[in-house]
Amino acid sequence: MVRVTTPGVRLLPNAITVLALCAGLSSVQFALIGNYPMAIASIGIAAVLDSLDGRIARLLDATSKMGQELDSLSDGISFGVAPALVLYVWHAEGERIGWVASLIFAVCMILRLARFNTLIEDTEQPPYAGEFFVGVPAPAGGLLAMLPLILELQFGQGWWSHQYTVWVWTIAVAALLISRIPTLSLKTVKAPPKAIAPLLVGVGLLAAAIIQFPLVALAIALVLYLAHIPYSVYRQRWLANHPEAWMAPPRERRAIRRSSSRRRLGLRPPLRRVVAGAAQRVRLQRGEQHVARAPRTITDKDRDNTRGPRRRSWRRIGLRKR
Repeated sequence: MVRVTTPGVRLLPNAITVLALCAGLSSVQFALIGNYPMAIASIGIAAVLDSLDGRIARLLDATSKMGQELDSLSDGISFGVAPALVLYVWHAEGERIGWVASLIFAVCMILRLARFNTLIEDTEQPPYAGEFFVGVPAPAGGLLAMLPLILELQFGQGWWSHQYTVWVWTIAVAALLISRIPTLSLKTVKAPPKAIAPLLVGVGLLAAAIIQFPLVALAIALVLYLAHIPYSVYRQRWLANHPEAWMAPPRERRAIRRSSSRRRLGLRPPLRRVVAGAAQRVRLQRGEQHVARAPRTITDKDRDNTRGPRRRSWRRIGLRKR
């Protein structure tokens, strides 16, 4: 069955991408008038729209080469140029080092997006490569660069809002963008059916936290994102060393991880004993091999036990019987 896509349906993902671009550029305008909370909100809205356009395009079968290029250009402006200009307007005060740090961040964002486009066409990657991003993705990098501004708006001035601290942080985030550090991709995360209800409750709690405490919720989310990077590196290395888990579903992958951890610790898998009648057999965990116990031989001691209590031997004790 050939699926026909109308021009209006193909226009929808590109329209969402253009809206994300407009939201990112609007953050610069809000920064110029001193409305920094709206500048942060504009970049957050651009991140949400950026996560929707690709999914909607794949859902409607409306993917195109033009949409891919438009998405990359939008990400470069919304999460590279716009955050750099917002930080420069906020804390540069005309100093050259501030402009240099802003340029480094914008250039690293463009380089990160260019590498991402080349990796899409690479067909020699292992099967597990789709579960990870190479480096920090563009929306996360744009929001991470705004973390010092978020902390100042929420908690006031401190060491996190010092001028040189802000620029060192900006350059550090730029280094994460072009690094080879793997980060988890939410596109491949699959939730089991039993976890759908708790996840929906969590989404409701997250929405309530964002509405009541938007800056605190965003700061906590960014810190948690940074904290997940060591786990992502460990998971990527484990998958690289276990090819048998590349195509396995999540349940089988967890079983492989448990078995490999037992072998690393030098532990043997537990044996399952099955008793049937008078014969007792041991079934090994791997395979269907059964080892039958050898019949027990009856000794003289067992015969003595069946005859009842043993009598005292006076000669053995060393006394003479009167």
